Amino acid sequence: MNLTAEKQLGGSFGASGLTEALPVQSTLIRDQLLCCESCCPAMESDQQRGREASQKRSPLDLIMNQIRRKTSFTERKKPSMGRLFRPSVSSDKNGEIPETKEAESSEGKGSTGPGTESSDTDSEISSVVGWGRVKQFVQKLGKTPDSQSLSLAHCDLTATDVVELGTLLPFLAQLEVMDLSWNDLLGGSLKALTCHLQHVGKLKVLKVSSCRLTAQDLTALGEALDCVPLMEMLDLSWNAGVGGGNLHCLTKHLHSASSLRELHLVDCHLSEADAVALGEVLLLLTCLEVLDLSNNKLMVKGVEHVASSLNSTPQLKTLKLSMCGLNQDSLAILGEKLRFLPGLEHLDLSCNKESGGGFSTMTTSLCLLTHLKCLDMYLCCLTEDDILELVQAVPSLGELTELDLGSNKSIGGVIRSLLPVLPLSKMKKLYLNNCGLSPETCQALATTMQSLRQLECLNLSWNKNVGEILQQLLEPLQADCKLEELRLSSCDLTTEDMLHLESACERGALSKLKLLDLSYNGSVGDGGWVSLFGAVAGLKELQELDVSLRPSASLSASPWLPALLDALPQLPSLRRLALQRWALGAGEREKLEKSLSKRNVVLECDKAVEKAAG
Repeated sequence: MNLTAEKQLGGSFGASGLTEALPVQSTLIRDQLLCCESCCPAMESDQQRGREASQKRSPLDLIMNQIRRKTSFTERKKPSMGRLFRPSVSSDKNGEIPETKEAESSEGKGSTGPGTESSDTDSEISSVVGWGRVKQFVQKLGKTPDSQSLSLAHCDLTATDVVELGTLLPFLAQLEVMDLSWNDLLGGSLKALTCHLQHVGKLKVLKVSSCRLTAQDLTALGEALDCVPLMEMLDLSWNAGVGGGNLHCLTKHLHSASSLRELHLVDCHLSEADAVALGEVLLLLTCLEVLDLSNNKLMVKGVEHVASSLNSTPQLKTLKLSMCGLNQDSLAILGEKLRFLPGLEHLDLSCNKESGGGFSTMTTSLCLLTHLKCLDMYLCCLTEDDILELVQAVPSLGELTELDLGSNKSIGGVIRSLLPVLPLSKMKKLYLNNCGLSPETCQALATTMQSLRQLECLNLSWNKNVGEILQQLLEPLQADCKLEELRLSSCDLTTEDMLHLESACERGALSKLKLLDLSYNGSVGDGGWVSLFGAVAGLKELQELDVSLRPSASLSASPWLPALLDALPQLPSLRRLALQRWALGAGEREKLEKSLSKRNVVLECDKAVEKAAG
C-alpha cells in the first residue's frame, strides 16, 4: 500500500482501492497509481520528490481539484466522475478546470520538446479555461465578471468561497480593485486569500469593510502587503476586530516604501493602543491623502497620538474625525497640528457634541488651510462665539465650496455675520438645517442668494422662519440656476409659498432640481399642492419628491391627487415619491400604482383606507 498516496487523499484506502472506485475510462490515472503502489520502498522518496516538483500534474492533485470543484458549484449540474476525468475538446467552453488540459499537454510536450509552440498553446488554453472558472464563480454570486474590478460586496461569501477565490487570483493578473465588503462570514479566513495576492500585483484598491476581521486576518494581510506594492486604498471599516489593540498586527508590516494613499478605519473600535500604533505608522505613510477615523472614540489621548504624526503626512487632503468624542482639549491639540497640512481640502469634525465652545483654539491654524473646500461641523453644539471665530477664519478660505453647520441650534442669530464673508461665488453646498435661523438671518440669506450662482445643494429644513421669506429666496433664481437639491422640510410653508415655487418652476429656475423635500408642511392647503403639481413641467430632471406629513398628522389626498396623476407623466426622471400619512382610498392607490407600474419609481405611502359610505 502506498502510504504517501493514502495520506494525500486523506482517506483510508490505498491507490489500488481508489482505482477500483474510478471509472474504467481513466486509464492514464489508474496506471500511474498502480505504478506508484508497485514501486519499491527505496524509490518512494524519489517519486514523492517528483510529484512535489510537478504538483499541478499529479493525478492525486487532479482528483482533489475535481472534488473541490464539485463542492464549490453544487448548484450547477453535476457531471459523472468518468466525464470529469475524460479529456474533452469542449472542456474550454464548459469552463472546466485547466488541470485536465495541462495533463493532456504534458504528454505532448514529451514528444515536441521544450520551447516549442505546444508550451505556448498550453499556457494560452490554461488562461482561457481559468477565466472561464472566474466567470462561473462571479456569475453564481449574481455579479458581472470584470478582469480589472472584482466587486463581491454583500454576496454572503463563506470561508469556502474565499479558498476558491484565492485559487482564481492567478487568472486575474490585471485586477486593480477588489471589494469583499459586507460579508460577515469572511472573518478568520482571509489568509486563504492573501497567500495568493502575489498573482495580483497591480491591485490598487482593497475593501474588506464589515467582514468581522480578526487579529489573524490583519496579520495575514500585513504579511501580504509586499506582494501588492501598488496598493493605494485600504478600507477596513466596520470591523470591531481591527481595534481592541489589534491594529498593530497590520501596521507593523507597513513601511516607508508604501504607496498607500487612502486608509479607512470607520467604526473599528480603536483603542488608545491602536491610536499609538496608528501614530507610529503615519510617520511612514508620507503619501497618505485620505484618513478616515470616524466613529471611533479616540478621546484626548488618542487624538494626541494621531495628531502628533500629522506633520509626516503633508499630502493629506481629507481628514475625517466624525463622532470621535472630540472635546475642547482635543480641538486644541488638533489645532496645533493643522498647520502641517497646507493641502487639506476636506475636514470633517461633525457629531462631536462636546467640542462646542472650543473652536477658538483652531482659528489660527484654520486660516492656513487655504485649499480647504469642505468644512463639516454638523451637530457640534457650536456656540455664537464659535461662529464669530469662524467669521475671522473664513476670509482666508477662498476655495471653500461646502459648509455644513446643520443641527447647531444656538447659532441662528449670528449666522448672518458669517454669510457675507463666505466665498459666495464658489459655494456649491450650504447646510443650515435645524439652526434656529432668525428672521434677520433669513433675510440676510435671501440677500446673498443672487450671489450663490454655483449653489447645488441648499438645506434649510427645520427652520420655522424660512416660510416667511421663501419668496425672497426664490426670486433671485433664474434659468441658469444650478440648484439640484432643495430641502424645506418642516419650514411652516403655506399655500402662498407653493405659489412662489410654482412661479420658480415656470420660469425654469428649478430645471436642474433632482431632489425636492417639502415634507412636514401640513399648513399648505389643497390649492397649494394643486398649483405645484400643475407646474412640474419645469422639473424634468426631478428624481425625488417628498410631500409626506408628520407622523402625528393625517389628511386626505383626494383634492389634489388628480393633479398629481396628471403631473407624473411630465416627470420622466422620477425615482422616488413619498406621500406618507396622506390618506388614499383603495381606488386612488390603485390609480397611483397603475400610473407608476411601468416605471422604476419607489412609492412611499401608507396602506389604502376604505372610505365610509354615506
